Amino acid sequence: MISSVHAVTTNYFPRWDPELLFKILNNIHDVVLVIDFNTTIVFANEAYAKILGVPVAKVLGRRLDKIEPKAKPIEMLRTGESSYCRRNYLDSLSINVIGSTFPLYNGKKIIGCVSIFKNINDVVELNRELNQTKGVAAYLKEQLELEAQLPNSFEEYIGRNCRLKETLKLAAKVAKTDTTVLILGESGVGKEVLARVVHNSSTRKNRPMIKVNCAAIPEDLIESELFGYEDGAFTGAKKGGKLGKFELAHRGTIFLDEIGDMSLTMQAKLLRILQEKEFERIGGIRAIKVDIRVIAATNRNLEKMIEDGSFRRDLYYRLNIVPLMLTPLRERKDDILELAKVFLKQFAKELGHELTLSPQAERLLKAYDWPGNIRELKNVLEHASIVCSNKVITANHLPAHIIPKKNYLSVKEKSYNIKEIVASVEKEVILSALKACNNNRTEALSILNPIGETVILKIRLYW
Repeated sequence: MISSVHAVTTNYFPRWDPELLFKILNNIHDVVLVIDFNTTIVFANEAYAKILGVPVAKVLGRRLDKIEPKAKPIEMLRTGESSYCRRNYLDSLSINVIGSTFPLYNGKKIIGCVSIFKNINDVVELNRELNQTKGVAAYLKEQLELEAQLPNSFEEYIGRNCRLKETLKLAAKVAKTDTTVLILGESGVGKEVLARVVHNSSTRKNRPMIKVNCAAIPEDLIESELFGYEDGAFTGAKKGGKLGKFELAHRGTIFLDEIGDMSLTMQAKLLRILQEKEFERIGGIRAIKVDIRVIAATNRNLEKMIEDGSFRRDLYYRLNIVPLMLTPLRERKDDILELAKVFLKQFAKELGHELTLSPQAERLLKAYDWPGNIRELKNVLEHASIVCSNKVITANHLPAHIIPKKNYLSVKEKSYNIKEIVASVEKEVILSALKACNNNRTEALSILNPIGETVILKIRLYW
C-alpha cells in the first residue's frame, strides 16, 4: 500500500479529505499515473482516458510491466532515479509522450512511483502555436517600426468614383469567402489598402495579415522568408530555425505584393502551396499544412508576361479567380479633393492646426495627371503642409512640377490685384494668337477682337 499523504493542518483545511485530493488530481490536464512496487496501476486520473483513449477502469489493477515493459516508471522502480521532461514511446498505443516520473517512499523504502505525462503531439501543436504567436508578434513589431518611418496610410478606401465603387462592391462580396484574390493596378493606387480592407471584412479578421513584398526581397532570400528553415539548414542559419511568412499566416491571410516580380522557380513552389495547402521548410523533411487565404497584387501586365514566358500560366489561373482592378487617380479626378481632405486632416493632427486648400490649389491638383497616383498625392500634400506657414495651402506651397509652366494659374496667388491678373491673362491670349499665326502680327490682330491701340502696342511688345 502507498503511505498516507502528510499535510500541514490549518484553519482552512483541518484535515485532508482523500476525495478532495482525487478531485485535484482529476482536474489536472496531464495524465497522472500511480503504480506500486510491483508495477500494479493503483490510480489514473480522468486525463488518462481523454489523452490516451483508454478507459481508466480498464487499466486499474493491471501491471504496467505487462502493458508497457519499456515505460519510464518501470525503469525508475529498477534504478531509483527520477526523470524529468523525458520522452517515452508507448508501444501499446503507438504514440510518443513526454513527462516526469518520481518515487514514493515509506521511510527510506521505495513503495511505488508517480508518473505525470502528456501526448507529445499536443506539445508539438502547442509549441507551434506559441512559435507562431511569437513570430506574429515580432512581425507586427517590425511593421510598426517600419510604419513609423513612412507616412500613415488611410484605413479604408476613400472615393465616390463609379468605377471604384464597382470594384469595392466586388471586393465586399469576395471578402466573405476564402477565395484567392488578385489586385491589379498601377503603383500607388492603394492595392495594399484594398487587401487590408478585404482581410478585415473576412472571417479571418481576428488573425494576422502577413505582407510579403516579392520585389523587395533578394532572390536568394525569398525562399527562406516565405517557407522558413530548420536548425542548421545552411551556413548562417539562425539557431533553432525560423518560421516563414506562410507559417506565420496560418489561419490568417498572406498578402503577396508585387507578385509579378517573383521568379519562375518560386512561382512553381507557390503553385504547390495554392494547390495542396502545404510546404516544407528549407532543410526540413516534414510537410507543414497551412490554412491560409492568399491575396496577391501587381502593377505588371501578367498576361503579357505569360506570352513572354516570365510568368506561369497555371499560376495565373490560380491567382486570377477574382481580379480586382483599381482605377488610376487620373481617371477618378472626382475623388482627388476628397482624398486630399483625408490626408490634410492627418497632417493637421501632427501640426496642431487645421489645413485647407485655396481654390487655386484645388484647381491645380485636379488638373495634374498624377502618374504616382494616391501615393504621390499624399506626398505632395505632406510637402505642402510642411512648407505652409499658415492654415491655407496655396499654389506657392505645391511642388514645382505640379504647376504648369505657362498658365494663368501660375500667377502668384497671394496677389489679388485685378490689374495684374487681367494683364497676365491678356498676355497669354496675345502670345497664343501670335503662335497660332506663326508670329504674323497682322494676322494676330485680325483674330483679336476688339482691336485697339493698346492691343497693337502690346503685340509689338511681346513679339
